[in-house]
Amino acid sequence: MDLFGTATHDELRSRVREFAETEIRPRIGELETEKTVGEVGHKLSRMIAEQGWMGATIDPVYQGMGVGHLGKTVIIEELSRVCGAMGAMAQASILGVAKIIHFGDAAQRAAWLPRIAKGACLPTIAVTEPGSGGHVLGMTSSAVRDGGDYVLTGRKVYVGNSHVGDLHGVVVRTGPGSRGLSAFLVEARRPGVRLAPQQESMGLHGFSFGEIVLDGVRVPAANRLGEEGQGLDVAYSSSTLYGRPNLAAVSLGIHQAVVEETAAFCTERIRYGRPLKDLTNVKIKLGEMQSRLMTARTALYHAVSLLDHGMPCDEEMMNAKAVNAEYAITSARQAMEIHAAAGLFTDRAVERHVRDAFHILAPAGTSDVQYLRLAETALGEGKGSWSVRLAHVARTIPPGPERGLLAV
Repeated sequence: MDLFGTATHDELRSRVREFAETEIRPRIGELETEKTVGEVGHKLSRMIAEQGWMGATIDPVYQGMGVGHLGKTVIIEELSRVCGAMGAMAQASILGVAKIIHFGDAAQRAAWLPRIAKGACLPTIAVTEPGSGGHVLGMTSSAVRDGGDYVLTGRKVYVGNSHVGDLHGVVVRTGPGSRGLSAFLVEARRPGVRLAPQQESMGLHGFSFGEIVLDGVRVPAANRLGEEGQGLDVAYSSSTLYGRPNLAAVSLGIHQAVVEETAAFCTERIRYGRPLKDLTNVKIKLGEMQSRLMTARTALYHAVSLLDHGMPCDEEMMNAKAVNAEYAITSARQAMEIHAAAGLFTDRAVERHVRDAFHILAPAGTSDVQYLRLAETALGEGKGSWSVRLAHVARTIPPGPERGLLAV
């Protein structure tokens, strides 16, 4: 952390790691048994929120931590190192903060940011729909103005923290075209908001990423984020500035766990009269895993450090997401090769890490999407930079302790 962080980040890492080891690790078996988010998942989600970590990027003016994107990365990484599901839970709600920080008005910030910072509210962001997937402009959910209210109708899927969230940031259609999307804050208990039954998934057991149904939900115009027509900006900026680095941090934590588990296995498992770690071919594989881990961490820390300093970094965040997601999966496969049949059973954590790692590929854009955008940059065809457009937010927030970290 010497290059990218400070003693503040080291202390934060220690606190999160201790919590993860003492409160989360003993409950992993129960989370795996529940598969969908149940009693244990709900309890852990609230316990994590109560630590104040959802307020990592919230300014102290609103009772947040103000440790910036690097601090946020440390939190997500350390939770994911022990449990990818709880790391995913944290990143999803921290992602939900972005829309309020960047597009909320003074009243919305004052009403919601302190509650999020102290763990009394878990926010989400709901954009994806069954019929459009990652094609945001293909959404059909709508909001119709009715006097001083809007009436929202539609369905949202793959919503992180769908079944534990308190405040959904919903992007829907208010008109045609790219300027016909608008964003709203929708309280989870508002009449007309329904949750579809959870589906069991391959990994991230204990984390909910399900479907929200909006059945004629009436919200006041005061719940609109920004102006009508800014919904696409809300969706894209949240995904770029928070979604990609957040998910990269989940992958990084899982990757760290994979390397640690494999190194321990190589030390304890005896073959041909000596530990696996003494076999050259095994050692080379482990070295490749360590190399990927180091490269992935550097890519992510570099990207979020640039963001904390208000510098252009959209491409770095795209790269960090792709590198971390791909490298974690590649190392997980190599870990399975080293574990061989022993890695197929649940007494070894490596099989859980493999399942969890695959869940990070699609959200905030698959690797193909990241590479496509990076190619556009190489060709001089980039479509603008959210880190530049919203840099003014960074400049208005005072530096954090010990260096110029900005709670963007």
